[in-house]
Amino acid sequence: MEELARAAGITVRTVRFYRERGLLPAPRREGRIAWYDDHHLARLRTIAALLERGHTLTGIADLATTFESGRDVGEVLGLGPGEPTEETPVRLSPEELADHFGDGVTPENLATALELGYLAIDGDEIVHISRRLLDASSALVREGVPLAAVLAAAREVRAHADAMADLFATVLRTHAPASDPAKLRPLARSVVEAELSMALDRRLRPARPD
Repeated sequence: MEELARAAGITVRTVRFYRERGLLPAPRREGRIAWYDDHHLARLRTIAALLERGHTLTGIADLATTFESGRDVGEVLGLGPGEPTEETPVRLSPEELADHFGDGVTPENLATALELGYLAIDGDEIVHISRRLLDASSALVREGVPLAAVLAAAREVRAHADAMADLFATVLRTHAPASDPAKLRPLARSVVEAELSMALDRRLRPARPD
């Protein structure tokens, strides 16, 4: 414990306090010897970084509980060999996630993101399923949209996206069963992007004065 505290730049008393609060996992024990490792050191550095960003110890403990009960990366990113995907996962530390979303990083929002499959846990790291979604959602938060609202909208978008994917897949299987399925992706994306763009034009058009 003394070696761990020295490596983390804190006191042994602080390490004990974190363990009592459930912020630090128990060490591996061999007889009377307690062994701490890089996982414990990474957790202490994460706690320090989140405290610097204004999170409370109670909030950090809640976040830790949420992460440890969340879906792991193998479950969320479980694509088999050769299965198609155009998304690039992103690995983040907890403090980097806080840099993206600030005080939106709450246990409730994290639980929703884990449930939706946007986030997964891999050891001391967090994996976001899609670089594009990470960039878009963090940009919306910077514009003032609460992360909870972004996630609520994402849940609805997911349902509509699944319906559109079913529609395009059915059209292809019904009318062009011999076609390469890979050709469907850019064609479907072009149709959806164009229709969404026109729908936004209709809804964001300035109101005409009477």
